[in-house]
Amino acid sequence: PISLMAINQIFLWGPLKELWDTVEGAVWRRQPESVHLLDLQLKKHKPNFLSLYKNPPKSAEQREKVRKASTEGIAIQGQQGSRLLPEQLLTEAFILSDLFDIGELAALELLLAGENQQPHFPGLSRGLVAVLLYWDGKLCVANSLRSLIQSRHGKTFTLELSGELVALTTRFTDELMSQGLTRRLLTLVSEINVTREFERLQKERGLGNEKHRKEVSDLIKECRQALADCLFAWTCQSPLGKDDTLALVAHLETVTVEADGSLDSVNLALVMALLYCLDVSFLEQGTEDREDLLQALPLLTEKQYVSAVHSRLVDGRPWKLPGLQAVCRLAWALALHALSQLPQGSALAEFTEADEALADQALLGGVFLFMTEGMLGCEGFTHDEFYTRRLHSLITDFLALMPMKVKQLRNRADEDARLVHMSLQMGSEPPSSLRKDLDHLMILIGEFYSKDLFGLELALEFWCHTESLQHTSLQGSYLGMAMQRPPHKQVVLSKFVRQMGDLLPPTLYIPYLRMLKGLANGPQCAHYCFSLLKTNGAPHGDNMQVTGSPVSWEHFFHSLMLYHENLRRDLPNADATHYRLPPIRGITQRELDGLTSFLQLLCTIITWSENARLALCEHPQWTPAVVMLGLLQCSVQPVLKGELLLCLAAFGKSPEIAASLWQSLEYTQILQTVRAPGQKQAAGIEVELNEIESSCEEYPLTRAFCQLISTLVESALPVNLGAGLRAPGFQPYLTFLRDAVFLPFPTRAYRRAAEKWEVADAVLEVFHKLLRDYEPQPSDFVQETVELQGEQVLAHKPPGHSLMFHLLNDSPTLTLCLSLLEEGVRQLDTYSLFPGKKQLESAVLHCLCLLDLALQKEVVFMDLLRESQASLIVSPLEQLLQGVSAQSRRADHIVNIARYLYHSSSNPEAAFQSAKILQRIARYPNIQNRLVGDFTHDQTVSDKLMAGFVECLDNEGAEEGLEKGDDSEPAKKEARIRHETQIHILNLLITSLELKTPNLALYLLGYEVKKPINSTNLQDAGVLGCPRSCLHAILSLLQRGSERRSGPVLTSQAPHLAELCYQVIYQLCVCSDTSGPTMRYLRTSQDFLFTHLQHLPFILPGDEISALSQMSWLMKTAAIELRVTSLNRQRSHTQRLLNLLLDDQPRTQHAADGETGMEESRSVSGFLHFDTVSKVRRKLLSVLDAINFSQDVPELLQLDFFERTQIEQVIANCEHVNEHGHTVCNVKLLHRVLVAEVNALQGMAAIGQRPLLMEEVNSILQQVVERNRVRRSLSAKRHALQSWRGLVETLLTACPADLIPADDRQIIIRDLLLDLHDKVLSEDSAGELMPIVAGAVFTLTAHLSQSVLSEQQQGAGLEGGSSSGFASIANSALHLILRKLLDFILCTGGGFQRLRAHLYGALLYYLQIAQKPEEPDTLQQGISMWERLTAPEDGFSKLQRENLAIIESYGTALMEVVCRDACDGHEIGRMLALAVLDRILSIDRQSQWLLYVCNSGYLRVLVESLRQDDTALQTLLSPQPPLLKPLYIYESKMALLTRVAKTGQGAVELLRCGLVAQLVECQVFDMVPDSDSHRVFGQRDPSGFIPSPLDRYRQILLPALRLFQVILTSTTTHHQQGATQVLQWLIVHADTIQGLLRCQELSMGALQELSLLTGIISKTALPGALEGQDVNSAALPEFQGHISRFQRQCLSLLGRLAGSERERLLKQAEIAAPGDPAERREEMEVAMQQVCANIMEYCQTLLLQSSAQAQFSICLFSPSVNEPATLYSRVPSLGLVLFLLKNSAADFFRFHQSHRQALGKLQSLEQLPPEELKELCAALVSGTGGVEKISSVQRSLLAKRRLVQLINNRAKLLALCSYVIETCLFVMWRHLEYYLLYCTPTDPKDSLMPGASAYRSRLTDAFFLVLLITSLLTGVLLLCSPDSFGRALGLSRVSQQDLEQLQSDMGAGFGEALQRKLLEVEGLYSQVRSRYTFIQALVRRIRGLLRQPKS
Repeated sequence: PISLMAINQIFLWGPLKELWDTVEGAVWRRQPESVHLLDLQLKKHKPNFLSLYKNPPKSAEQREKVRKASTEGIAIQGQQGSRLLPEQLLTEAFILSDLFDIGELAALELLLAGENQQPHFPGLSRGLVAVLLYWDGKLCVANSLRSLIQSRHGKTFTLELSGELVALTTRFTDELMSQGLTRRLLTLVSEINVTREFERLQKERGLGNEKHRKEVSDLIKECRQALADCLFAWTCQSPLGKDDTLALVAHLETVTVEADGSLDSVNLALVMALLYCLDVSFLEQGTEDREDLLQALPLLTEKQYVSAVHSRLVDGRPWKLPGLQAVCRLAWALALHALSQLPQGSALAEFTEADEALADQALLGGVFLFMTEGMLGCEGFTHDEFYTRRLHSLITDFLALMPMKVKQLRNRADEDARLVHMSLQMGSEPPSSLRKDLDHLMILIGEFYSKDLFGLELALEFWCHTESLQHTSLQGSYLGMAMQRPPHKQVVLSKFVRQMGDLLPPTLYIPYLRMLKGLANGPQCAHYCFSLLKTNGAPHGDNMQVTGSPVSWEHFFHSLMLYHENLRRDLPNADATHYRLPPIRGITQRELDGLTSFLQLLCTIITWSENARLALCEHPQWTPAVVMLGLLQCSVQPVLKGELLLCLAAFGKSPEIAASLWQSLEYTQILQTVRAPGQKQAAGIEVELNEIESSCEEYPLTRAFCQLISTLVESALPVNLGAGLRAPGFQPYLTFLRDAVFLPFPTRAYRRAAEKWEVADAVLEVFHKLLRDYEPQPSDFVQETVELQGEQVLAHKPPGHSLMFHLLNDSPTLTLCLSLLEEGVRQLDTYSLFPGKKQLESAVLHCLCLLDLALQKEVVFMDLLRESQASLIVSPLEQLLQGVSAQSRRADHIVNIARYLYHSSSNPEAAFQSAKILQRIARYPNIQNRLVGDFTHDQTVSDKLMAGFVECLDNEGAEEGLEKGDDSEPAKKEARIRHETQIHILNLLITSLELKTPNLALYLLGYEVKKPINSTNLQDAGVLGCPRSCLHAILSLLQRGSERRSGPVLTSQAPHLAELCYQVIYQLCVCSDTSGPTMRYLRTSQDFLFTHLQHLPFILPGDEISALSQMSWLMKTAAIELRVTSLNRQRSHTQRLLNLLLDDQPRTQHAADGETGMEESRSVSGFLHFDTVSKVRRKLLSVLDAINFSQDVPELLQLDFFERTQIEQVIANCEHVNEHGHTVCNVKLLHRVLVAEVNALQGMAAIGQRPLLMEEVNSILQQVVERNRVRRSLSAKRHALQSWRGLVETLLTACPADLIPADDRQIIIRDLLLDLHDKVLSEDSAGELMPIVAGAVFTLTAHLSQSVLSEQQQGAGLEGGSSSGFASIANSALHLILRKLLDFILCTGGGFQRLRAHLYGALLYYLQIAQKPEEPDTLQQGISMWERLTAPEDGFSKLQRENLAIIESYGTALMEVVCRDACDGHEIGRMLALAVLDRILSIDRQSQWLLYVCNSGYLRVLVESLRQDDTALQTLLSPQPPLLKPLYIYESKMALLTRVAKTGQGAVELLRCGLVAQLVECQVFDMVPDSDSHRVFGQRDPSGFIPSPLDRYRQILLPALRLFQVILTSTTTHHQQGATQVLQWLIVHADTIQGLLRCQELSMGALQELSLLTGIISKTALPGALEGQDVNSAALPEFQGHISRFQRQCLSLLGRLAGSERERLLKQAEIAAPGDPAERREEMEVAMQQVCANIMEYCQTLLLQSSAQAQFSICLFSPSVNEPATLYSRVPSLGLVLFLLKNSAADFFRFHQSHRQALGKLQSLEQLPPEELKELCAALVSGTGGVEKISSVQRSLLAKRRLVQLINNRAKLLALCSYVIETCLFVMWRHLEYYLLYCTPTDPKDSLMPGASAYRSRLTDAFFLVLLITSLLTGVLLLCSPDSFGRALGLSRVSQQDLEQLQSDMGAGFGEALQRKLLEVEGLYSQVRSRYTFIQALVRRIRGLLRQPKS
């Protein structure tokens, strides 16, 4: 934005630029809504047009104001307050004001604008920029005026604009015209003068470097030109009034010519304007608006007009240019003549009579000569089609309307010819008064029609179908209507051409040939001319003996042959001296000119017409090629030889002729390729070059030879050229071109400076073509020999190979190419015109192309070279380019190449090639570093290079969609090239950014390359001296139009370019070094992302692929931005982007005013929440809509000739991965392969079918192109979808949760999920996109589940959740999601298992929503069963029931898919499928799924697969496991089996499938690792992810134990089968299990194992377990031994846990893991209590099983109450039980207390102090700082979760404690009852007889085994015979004393306090649990036993 002064209304640049943009948009770009904008602009700028180029005047008041600006400040528009300006600025403003004579304020404004625009003009000061802006503003006005006038409707052309626009511009320009526009324009054209302006600027130092001078002079010239064009455009469309016309004539009277005798282009425009004023030829055209045009023509309507113009032109005063006066007179004469033909013309008879006289005057003035030299000689002439058309009508009108004049001219010419002939006969000088009007006319026609830039072929009017010329394939100017009579004018013109050729006097011979050459210019004209020369040669009917006209093929070729014959006679005896000084005696100079002219005519005809080429070449008598080659061997002047070679080149355009030409060329040895044995000296063209041309310093022959070779190389390159005489091939020609022409060219002398570059250009063109068509082949690297006259000589390589070899070495060729590039850029830097500039530019372009081709082909070349092991040495070109230049002594070759980018405005093609080369070099990381150094080494060069890159990128005119073939219009071709240059530069940046730093891209994008990159501080261009970098250019490209509703212009105009721009920005944001500075800059200075995201989605009907890629890069960048702003807590930024992407309320206004709009629209949408606003589609969803999931796939090939499978194979072989990572087929390669295949076919049949074969090849290629497109399209869709998914996941995961309220979040996720499913489930959606969708569905469902759960946690306090279901998202929506999810699972069919893994994950998350959260166990009085049954269903169970109904509605199809996936396939898929089965079985009350799993055999498969898992699991226990996959799958399987076993039916089914039998056979359970193994080997996984071997073992064992426990629980009620099988498992793995029971170190893991093991043993290892089982009688004792050992070990374990190690263990739990002691301790406590409870339950079961009454019961504990110390060896005493009872009672109260506290905290969670909350959270959050980062809402949720966990843990402990208390009491009571009532004490003195007191104590075998060492046994009963164990036991006695001691000790231990406690436990706990008075009864009984009087 330019700063504009508030006071001054006439601005000199900014608004004028805006005006031009508007006019251009309306008239040329036809933008919508432009008419209205144009109207506003024209009203605003009318004063500018009325007083065209008048500057605002100076004034003293302004001067004063500006002077005070440095002290008082000055107000500036668009800025608040006034601004103080530095003194220096004001001084410059006064200088500028005086320089251009403009007002002081305007000058100041211009300077400020210059300062603002300075970054766009690197290297210029603000003053110099202001000078450019001043003239640019002027040019904008002139261009606008010209465009407005061109848009008018009129007589010559139409722009086809809307009527409204034309009416507006016509009205406006008419008004300007009426105010004297013509005079103003003419005055300005005279006043503005480059030289004068430059002198003024020079004096005030207003000129900078060469570039600045060039730009200023160009601007001034363009201003003059545009002003003159305004007048021209006006007269083209509408006539000028009388005064204006006279003013124009008056101006032309004073015009002069340039040095070369031509008009300058400004004056030419004015001349043409006058000619259009005097033009009436348009009336012939008879268009529909002819009448209106007639009315508007002052020539017909105003007599005064005609009179005034007539008198002015007839007036005898001579003009400064008589020739110009003559042209105007001729035009007027023809206008008068045309008027006289019209009915309205009769009124003007007095003037129209004078037409003949005027024409005579014109001829006397040398009208045709002036038109040729003065008008055609002007270079601006060919640039305008309407100049050409007007001059054409002028010439043809003269010939058609004034035939008598033409006749006079011919007669005079004949007369003059006679005079000349006579004077030649007499030998005197010809008379000087000869007029050459007809010569000049013919030369004019020849010159005029030979330039046809626009391809109009106007010369067709001179040719007419005569009857003899009926040619079927041709169409005349009346296309295709050969029989129709051509118009009169055409007949007259054609007659003129033919008659002029009849009896042609010699003086007119050459002009006539030149005229024909012009008239033959064009494909149809050439054919007519060819036919004319053919018919001229044929003898006419009556004079058969006379030969035809001298202007005929017959005559010409005859002369040529004679000439050749003549010279050949001289040839044999001519020695070397003769050869060098050609005798001219064969031909005069006159004849030489004639021959040259005819050769040029021939050349033109055969260049245009292929038919003529073939007809002439194959003519049996003429044999032109032979004669010409013959002449080339003779001593003829080099100029003529050059013409002959050019003719041969024209013939060589036809491949048929080219092949034979090669042979003839070789045969005639024009270039000597074979030396005769005795020949001392070279001959041929080489000698001519070195001796004749070099001494003449002119090289026509060499240039023509290069052109011939260039043409022939393009048509055909014969491999066996010269076979038999030399080693065949092109090599000698290449060697000559390289060594004799190219390498010496810089050192030769040139008479015409331009010729130096012409030679270079011609030879480089040949090299370029040779290298372009060369494809390296393996055969090129094999050294082959050929036999030549009996000896072997080395064969030549293809020419391209030789060129490659020279370019890949530090050869003279490469050195010269590089120095040519250096010279080129040096010359361009001067910005001056010099002779041969065009050719130099072309030569430079060829050099750049050669380098580019070499870089492109070198990889293949060097690979083949390496494979061939040939002895060639080459270096990669990119390394050679780093060499040191001989001229500058610096390594600056690459810099020189890059400098061409700086000249892209004048040389777009060189810049394009330069960018291409740089892009190829940029791939090499080792070069990047060097390049950065080279580019930044010299500051001025560095600035220039940067400016060059920026200038190339800044080009705004680039449009895509211009195919390569569409280069008809130079402007379009240039636009395409500029666009491709931009693409290459962006690709260069992208490639470089992927390489290590510092790289070229960082330097070009403006980052620090000398300091750390992340220290860069990016600024807008010009701020803090920051230059304009490529990043600024890219951003300004993208920002163009982004403020408008239609969005960034670039995305639609140049989609691929936009895509690359977005990619560069993404790469900058994603790279860690550049991310910080880039994102800061984009966010603060540009507001880039917000601006662009609001225009999503981009819809481009023509280019879907680019639109998707653009969106992909933009969304990826947005995802990074969201993540970064969230991390940095920049909430407002994040919020703003979120609103943009997620809002479904329409935005209140288009966010052009970014900041304010946001808050407002939020509050508004919040205020209008009751849906008065219609909803709009969320941005995220509309982007998803833009990705079309369907993909049209090309149908299969229909082939008639080729074999389909083979073709598919060939296509596959041609495939490669392109730079975007897509696999595509190389179409060019495929084409080569197929065409080679077709060419290889032999035989006539093949030749006949060739067209059909080629057609089929074409269809195959089209198919492959289509396939490539489909692949690209799918890849783009995948990329877009992935980016979309990334953005969605970032939104939901990385952004602070509170930015999207929970209710909105769920609805957004719902919308996204439903839309995704709808798209992916549609019939035609592409399978390739499914995996990404599945991934997105998974993430979204996970977030939905999380959101719903967290909402429930926040909403539901202790009252157990609201009954209304799920607050924000309705159940119906959830059901819909579930249905779609299941549809998606089913539609994936058999394949896509990995994809289903995502969907199973999503399903699990979804089902989790209906899972009831963990509720605190408050231990309150339970609800009665009736209340439970009649309670209303809560939301969870309702949703669960409905979910199940939906799942079951899918029937077995779904079951089949899930079960199949669970049994087979990819590991993760299997795990998730197992989890899904588990989840569904858990909610399936009807057990339908269970039935299916059982009946369909899947359950059996799962069970039997456990055996296969065994080996895999065994490998896991090695110290370093391969993979943990088998473990995870095993865990998932066991979890599922455990789920199945939870129902009785399932458990029975599992036993039937032989589950336990499978596990019995698993050997992995016996492989217990050494607990210290990880310490010994030091193999601890540092990440902590891989568990230690022991932990891994536990992960295998514990699931099996849990499964057994569940089976035992489920099957006990039915039968013993389960228990027996599990016991079998225990016995098979008895060693392991006993080892575990004996465990030395009771860690957490060990305790878990024990708690499960003891639980299983307590249910299975019972005395009656083996009864009724078919157990082998021999094995029975062994089994019983195992059982009794288990019992013994359990009791000893109880001793450890209840007694000796209890305290140590609890302490250890706290020390073991200081990080999380609370939870560890809780788990340990539970595990210990569980083990105790299990063992006590076991004791109780043993007691009850042995007998129902105490007197027959067995005894497990000895009758002593010692405090248990080390009790391992002895029998555990009753004291242990008492101790356990006391501890349990104490624990109970401790746990009860903490349970109550936790409940209290939970109920008053809101009131808890923050410290306590943090403490609660700390248990759930790992890491020290973790708690700090959590938000307060999250914190209270975590605290709540922790409290619920704590409460439930305590509740569990309380249950275990109370159970232990009850069983302890029972065991104590049974033992006391026995000891105190039934036991008979023994006296120590009694002898112990075996079996003496057999009935005294009833001890099971278990007790025998327990008392292996000391025993209370006095007799053995029950299961086993006494004698079997009697031997093993030493019996001990229970004495009376022991029993008394027992009673007293027990009485003391079981005191009042303990009893009270126990009763209190019952009061607190057991009653709630409805076991009323069990404890009370037992306490009473025990108390009774203890109080019993001692016996």
